[in-house]
Amino acid sequence: MTSKLLVQEREIVVPGQELAEGLDYLPGDETFRDKDKIIAVKIGMVSVVGRLIKLVALAGPYIPKRGDLVIGEIVNVGIGGWRIDFGWPFEANLSVRDATSDFIAKGSDLSKYLDYKDYVIVQIINVASAKIIDVTMKGPGLRKLSPGRLINISSVKIPRVIGKQGSMIGMIKDYTECKISVGQNGVVWLQGDDPKKEMLAVSALNKIVEESHISGLTERMKEFLEKGKNGL
Repeated sequence: MTSKLLVQEREIVVPGQELAEGLDYLPGDETFRDKDKIIAVKIGMVSVVGRLIKLVALAGPYIPKRGDLVIGEIVNVGIGGWRIDFGWPFEANLSVRDATSDFIAKGSDLSKYLDYKDYVIVQIINVASAKIIDVTMKGPGLRKLSPGRLINISSVKIPRVIGKQGSMIGMIKDYTECKISVGQNGVVWLQGDDPKKEMLAVSALNKIVEESHISGLTERMKEFLEKGKNGL
């Protein structure tokens, strides 16, 4: 049987849609093989790399993975650590040893270090099950976040917000002079000294979310930011 690609690069497809037939193509992210056909699992944008067909999901919940950076809120202070709400049905656990290298005496009031309603950026170090997720605050950029603006976007848009090797978020930082931290759970923390530049950064993030599936995004964002900066 002759293999045939049934969709085009960057085409938007729906769950159950046939993407290719024949055995020359291989199923990638968010796709599966059914006999001689490759089928879409989610709503997404088609990406063909050689023989590999994968989808860039356009919608769907965040699924925690080891190594992910996430932004969350302290919702419980215990004896040996803290519990963090990061948008998953179950809270993550941050132990004292994973929070700081400082010596903290047993029985100390941990709210002096991290208190209720504090926001932190942490890294997932263990996903034992849906209910048991451990995080750490030891590592570059991991910390308690100072007051700023929190923006919630779909987690599937985060790779486009970050860009290749951080290029997109780096460009927004350069043009707006804002401090920005991005959580792979779809939470972005942003802080700027100039309210107008801060709003430009927010507008840029919203534009990425709205246009992430359209080609030429980087050039459009550069033009948008230059125009916005000149208009301040």
